[in-house]
Amino acid sequence: MLVTQLSTIKTRLGITDTTDDTLLTNLIEFASGRFERDTNRSLDRAVNTTEEFPADQTEILIARFPLENVASFHLKANETDGWLLQSNIDYLIRRACVINLAAPLGTKYEQARITYTGGYVLPGTTPGAGQTALPDDLEHACTEQVAHWYQNRFRLGLLSMPAEGRTFFNIAQIDLLPQVASVLKRYERFCL
Repeated sequence: MLVTQLSTIKTRLGITDTTDDTLLTNLIEFASGRFERDTNRSLDRAVNTTEEFPADQTEILIARFPLENVASFHLKANETDGWLLQSNIDYLIRRACVINLAAPLGTKYEQARITYTGGYVLPGTTPGAGQTALPDDLEHACTEQVAHWYQNRFRLGLLSMPAEGRTFFNIAQIDLLPQVASVLKRYERFCL
């Protein structure tokens, strides 16, 4: 799952050779994972992905959205019987990320599972009908963050650097660029 492409990063940095491709790819992977962790969601589109939730819940906040479709609901009361398909489930989709059930699928002692398709189509792939491309601001934020880390790769982890006249100045430990953190905040999934 990559929120931006190597070619986009190289264009942004003005790099034409392949010397640092592995480093750049690793930085993209790290940033992409960080974006998912900080937004508390999975950004990439997945078909027929499953998530489990307590069977007495009526609001399901899925991890991959926007939601395209719900394929099925299952209920498990014990390991012997396993997952049992539930039919004719009445539900409402709100804001393409919350599924409201008209009634709980079971009790607090049972486990429920939903199978659905959702998430963003990542850069480098053309979205099909009913699919949503990764928003441009998320891709741009990832590109800028990776470019920043790459340009400052020799200073990462340093607490201070020498300046003129043998004095030292402290380097601010900036985890994410402020503008990147601001973009991620808009895509954050809140737990119910």
